[in-house]
Amino acid sequence: MAKSFTARHRGARISPYKARLVMDLVRRKNAQEALQILEFEPRRAAPMIKKVIRSALANASNDLDVNLSSLYVVDARVDGAGLLSGRVRFRPRAMGRAFPIRKRTSHLSITLAEVEEEK
Repeated sequence: MAKSFTARHRGARISPYKARLVMDLVRRKNAQEALQILEFEPRRAAPMIKKVIRSALANASNDLDVNLSSLYVVDARVDGAGLLSGRVRFRPRAMGRAFPIRKRTSHLSITLAEVEEEK
């Protein structure tokens, strides 16, 4: 059984929809290749996801039996977190109504594992 190494960024200040667009680029890629892709990705989620991948690589580096160049992104997930807390603010809407301002946050999760080569 291959060992897996996970890192998470909980409560990232970006909406899940926007973060998923970037997370789809690195899913099922080699960890080094994923970092290379994120280096030139202009979207705001790229540095956040890059930091999570580096954290997972650091977790893996503590295990002496693991070859860091053979690690792949086996699970890349963006889950919705709670709305940004604080004072609730409102926007004016039609016919005198007020709607709350929703500032969405995300949980970013990356799992790296060694993929066994088929013989």
